[in-house]
Amino acid sequence: MRSKAHWGYDDAFMRKSAAALLVSEASIAAGRVLVATDDAGRTIGTVSVAEDDEGAELALMFVDPPAIGGGTGRKLFEAAVSLARRLGYRRMTILADPNAAPFYERMGARFLRNAPSDAIPGRTLPLYEYDLTPETVP
Repeated sequence: MRSKAHWGYDDAFMRKSAAALLVSEASIAAGRVLVATDDAGRTIGTVSVAEDDEGAELALMFVDPPAIGGGTGRKLFEAAVSLARRLGYRRMTILADPNAAPFYERMGARFLRNAPSDAIPGRTLPLYEYDLTPETVP
């Protein structure tokens, strides 16, 4: 919630988004959730790799605001790419917050189109695709 709120969203928006920001116990049990910690062992980021209709989906990637810009996002993204490859996927979609779009572009994701938000009816978000074939390096 802190990571999402970092971008200046108001309380009403955050309430509407809350359910879509939950990490499921099933994803954790399946080994699809990765967590970044700092030197003191505090959680500073998380990402999960979900399955969509055609492959992997990068889901719920968040970095604690004090850690933004310090490389945590890149490390989480690279770890998610490795996990998706190990799971046998060849492509990964990313339904991105508009504020995170430049990050995903720097990682090599390709913009596909705007797509409906998974949390806010009537809102659209940039949808990206990342090629997971072995020659692609984040």
